[in-house]
Amino acid sequence: MSTATHDTQREAPAKPTTTVGKAADYLDQRTSIGVAVKEFARKVFPDHWSFMLGEIALFSFVVLIISGFFLTMFFEPSMALTRYEGEHPASMHGELMSVAFASTLDMSFEVRGGLLMRQIHHWSALIFMASIVVHMMRVFFTGAFRKPREINWIVGLLLMILGLAAGFTGYSLPDDVLSGNGLRITDGVVKSIPLVGSFMSYMIFGGEFPGHHIVPRLFTLHIFVVPGILLALIALHLFLMVLQKHTQYPGGGRTDKNVVGYPALPVYVAKMTGNFFLVFGVLALMGATMSINNVWNYGPFDPSPVSAGAQPDWYMLFLEGSLRLMPGQGTEWVIFGYTLPLNILIPAVVVPGILFTFLFVYPFVEAKVTGDDREHHVLDRPRNKPARTGLGVAFLTAFIILALAGSNDLIATHFHLSINAITWVFRILFFVGPVFAYAITRRICLGLQRKDRELVLHGHESGRIVRFANGEYIEVHTPLDEQERWLRVNYEAPAPLEIAPKTDARGVKRKGYSSDKRWQRLSRFFYEDRVEPVTPAELEAAHSHGEHDQLEDGESGHQAVEAGAGATSREH
Repeated sequence: MSTATHDTQREAPAKPTTTVGKAADYLDQRTSIGVAVKEFARKVFPDHWSFMLGEIALFSFVVLIISGFFLTMFFEPSMALTRYEGEHPASMHGELMSVAFASTLDMSFEVRGGLLMRQIHHWSALIFMASIVVHMMRVFFTGAFRKPREINWIVGLLLMILGLAAGFTGYSLPDDVLSGNGLRITDGVVKSIPLVGSFMSYMIFGGEFPGHHIVPRLFTLHIFVVPGILLALIALHLFLMVLQKHTQYPGGGRTDKNVVGYPALPVYVAKMTGNFFLVFGVLALMGATMSINNVWNYGPFDPSPVSAGAQPDWYMLFLEGSLRLMPGQGTEWVIFGYTLPLNILIPAVVVPGILFTFLFVYPFVEAKVTGDDREHHVLDRPRNKPARTGLGVAFLTAFIILALAGSNDLIATHFHLSINAITWVFRILFFVGPVFAYAITRRICLGLQRKDRELVLHGHESGRIVRFANGEYIEVHTPLDEQERWLRVNYEAPAPLEIAPKTDARGVKRKGYSSDKRWQRLSRFFYEDRVEPVTPAELEAAHSHGEHDQLEDGESGHQAVEAGAGATSREH
């Protein structure tokens, strides 16, 4: 007896022939990176223009790193004194200044492309902070911070705070009059902290202000410490975004269990690449055509000249405005021999502390008063969360008022107004403006929700007036399509929290009742005024109008006359 064995031979996979393919195959065989690349390539990202805001921040940071690397090679972080011997600018020739200021002038006028890089770097910093702020506003108003993204919200806030730190440390490096005044304000703010303020100031400046160490220390923070932490947090931010899948705007077919969009490769990567070159080009154009921070116009740091128009960059204006609005008389107290300068402590420490504390705790507070522990991947329409939208607009209003107050001297000089009157107007607006902004925004949101209900129940106005044979006139409404109807009804209107009774079955006061009562009051603040979405039963009842429905369907057996602009026609 004999047996025959037939081996089925598999064809060996084709080997790559290109250099890139060979390199990729070599790396994949040793690291299995192809699995990760394949998984990422299949990752679906929703498509919406507002999602590009975070990319603008990321790409602005890339431009900051590139331009900052160039500037680092020419800047000398020293406060040693020297006389400037350069030809340009002529106004600075022979002036006594720090080496840091002199190297900034050399970089601007002697290094090829130095001024362009300085201005690209500065504009990139401004756009970086602006895109972060607008991106955080989008996240806040649409509820993208809800579970499971609370950690990523905190990471984003830390990125914004570190962006402020990066801007401040870089802004202070040239050692000119403007940055020196900013450092002097910082010294005053640090010294206002009770008990430890003076010691902290000595530690930061290496002695009495300005000392000889602050510029080298800021340089180390600016090029090493802050960027390193920023890079780590950006990496964490992107990792969490990919891990948790991207949020998406509400619409037909979009739920918390899916993502409707395009794959990362090739669609989304192509869009990101184009967006990067667009951002880079715009920043290069701004740096080439729009001058900014011309330090030679201010001169080297000297504590004596302080003129009108001395403002920090826009993202620090709210602190400047807060300091300018705080009254000085009667706000400096001496307690047990220690001076408590409330005129500095409150505007520079307490006010920003309230703002950032609100941003840090809000996701957890909203989850608590909503009683919601589910994951959310579909975004809210701002109108459907009136309290959240109102609070966001209120804090944004306070921020804008403080930023405008930081320019009260420019407003006074340009419009020939009294600076005292302007200051008092801003003081009143700071307390009144956010309250009015909250109330008005909340009422607008509720009104928009009621308008949505009306549209779902009755449709869009068509302008067609129809008369029936019995003399009745109606306006024929155009019904909503399924996509628009879904958009306007697919939301939740949470009711205020309901808590257990004050006493248990034996009449004993329940433990934790007081805390539950406080959360219930806060929940009523959020959700007592609400507009419920249209239910299927309401929709069916609204569309049951007898012969009116038949008219819309073209099936009416009654004669109807359409009243148009000077013409009459028969409708069947």
